[in-house]
Amino acid sequence: MKIGIPVYDGVDMLDVTGPFEMFDWAGFDVEVVADAAGSKRFRSRGFSFDVEISFDRVGQYDVVWVPGGAPEVLARIIEDPTHTYIKFLLQQAPMARYMCAVCEGAMLLAASGLLDGYEATTHWAFIDCFRAYFPKVKVAKGYPRFVLDRNRLTGVESLQALTRR
Repeated sequence: MKIGIPVYDGVDMLDVTGPFEMFDWAGFDVEVVADAAGSKRFRSRGFSFDVEISFDRVGQYDVVWVPGGAPEVLARIIEDPTHTYIKFLLQQAPMARYMCAVCEGAMLLAASGLLDGYEATTHWAFIDCFRAYFPKVKVAKGYPRFVLDRNRLTGVESLQALTRR
């Protein structure tokens, strides 16, 4: 299985490094990709990392793992007039076995329309964002740790759900 983790400046470290390590341990082919190759910064101060593969150089992924990040960064990605990140998600979705988002990364899937008509969840602090900005997303009742609806996996602990399958 080939897994792509599309990252950006201001991404949550744990949403990238934890899944990367677990997927790697499981023997999956994992790539961290971004709009452009080069240095990126985690949301945590002082931590940077290098991305070697840009969106325009990737093939098709079986799984796309969308990590969360700083709210102001997510807003910039969503409002980006070039829609580079959103276009990447839309290009991958038709053939991907799973489109996944952890924590507030679900806002990026929702902004792309990829959660329209799907039941989904996210970090409790962002649930109202679904209702306010993405009314076509079916918000899961309560605060489940993850929701799997067909091939859309969202939640705070999405990694656990995917590795059980």
